[in-house]
Amino acid sequence: MRAAVLEAYGEPLAIETVDPPTLEPHGVVVDVEACGICRSDWHAWQGHGEWADDQVPLGQILGHEPAGRIARVGDRVDTLEAGDRVAIPFNLGEGSCYQCRNGHGNVCEDGYALGFESTVPGAFAERIHVPHAEFNVAPLPDSVSATEAAALGCRYVTAFHALSHRAEVGGGDWVAVHGCGGLGLAAVQIAAALGARVIAVDVRDEPLSMATTLGADATVNATEASVPEAIEEISERGAHVSIDALGRAETCRNSLDCLRIRGTHVQIGLTTDAERGEVALPIDEVTRWDVTVVGSRGMPPSRYDELLRMIEAGRLEPERLVTRRVALDDVSDRLAAMTDYETSGLEVVTEF
Repeated sequence: MRAAVLEAYGEPLAIETVDPPTLEPHGVVVDVEACGICRSDWHAWQGHGEWADDQVPLGQILGHEPAGRIARVGDRVDTLEAGDRVAIPFNLGEGSCYQCRNGHGNVCEDGYALGFESTVPGAFAERIHVPHAEFNVAPLPDSVSATEAAALGCRYVTAFHALSHRAEVGGGDWVAVHGCGGLGLAAVQIAAALGARVIAVDVRDEPLSMATTLGADATVNATEASVPEAIEEISERGAHVSIDALGRAETCRNSLDCLRIRGTHVQIGLTTDAERGEVALPIDEVTRWDVTVVGSRGMPPSRYDELLRMIEAGRLEPERLVTRRVALDDVSDRLAAMTDYETSGLEVVTEF
């Protein structure tokens, strides 16, 4: 089968013919119909993460936002069948650890990161193997296309988990979103659907305009204003919830500084080699004003139905974020475009 393989950091991925995946008794093999191209793929492609013992090994097949159709089913899988349409989380659980048993499979103690480690080759390929499939895969309603399911990827589900489960955003809350790439735009659309009033922040007019069409009530161009001051003026007292969707020291600090008393900062953007996983924070302010700081990574597989129900009801439209459909051979060029923030919205591989 064809696959895009990481042979050298920062260099074009090699499009190679590789062996198809081996089916485990607890797993399924899925024919990939669509796979998002995510900034986390860019981090992996750049070789980031060694500061957290999280560098993706060379030889890895990248790609972690797939949707497709089950081709083969393991002997111990009873609830899934060949032909079923499914979305696959990138943060795969094994289903029996304390975290999985208590509804937190996204942080499984013995989990797998699809496309980021050698035990689970990724979805920039014609087929993938999904371990512990009955716990991990999410059956798709007929009304949700493969492209739309791929758009859920890690970005959309991470934003949903961050807003709905971690920050518990409610109607009327002011939510600030710092960085309007695919992850930030997903957060804008979801926050608006949850009834929040949304302020989108970026340094480019194009993603800010897109944020407005997705439900942002106000926008701030960070090159033209002090972000915390602008957000405080718009919201009168500051944001109830603020999300750093970029992972830069400046956006993280702005996110904390724009909060009102007892506000919540949610970190979902990963750092680059500029920060190397460390950002200085105003801890005395966090303490003084009773501020909450949380992280969010992916979403528990067991809670995908919440998101899918909202899509079926028309309250969420992830496909509106898709700005480009590309072929497997184009992935390297699209990753390179992310280096200078030359992409917008979500881009999805639909031709393998």
